[in-house]
Amino acid sequence: MVLNEIEKLIEKYENGETTLKEEAQLKDYFSKETVAPHLEQYKAMFNYFSFSQQETFTRQLPLKTKKKFNYKWLSVAAVIALMVGFYFNKNETITEQDRQDYEQAKSYLQLVSQTLNRGTKQVDYLTVLNQAGSQVDYLKELNNPIERIYK
Repeated sequence: MVLNEIEKLIEKYENGETTLKEEAQLKDYFSKETVAPHLEQYKAMFNYFSFSQQETFTRQLPLKTKKKFNYKWLSVAAVIALMVGFYFNKNETITEQDRQDYEQAKSYLQLVSQTLNRGTKQVDYLTVLNQAGSQVDYLKELNNPIERIYK
């Protein structure tokens, strides 16, 4: 092969424009013992490509399969747990003392709710101030009408 063609192929190779056939021509050229002195730097690269292409992986890889968790048994266990819970809970009855305790707790919570609502009524005027402030924001633009024109 003419030296000019090899130099053109190397330039195309560096730009990533070569075809597989052209790359094979380059590998053949650089596999020879006599290479132009200014192209010696490429000889090691192409020889490495040829050598690494022949390498094979011979080590055995252990195939460990991940055991799947069987969700069917989980649902069966959940159903059994619910059935056992219903069976042991069915004999309980609500006593009169339980009803009184419930009503007393309910009244305490209503008292707390009323107290908190009184506190919020005292600050209701702040929402009116916020609304008024947002309605007056357009006055800021009127401070410098000349700047508004230049924008």
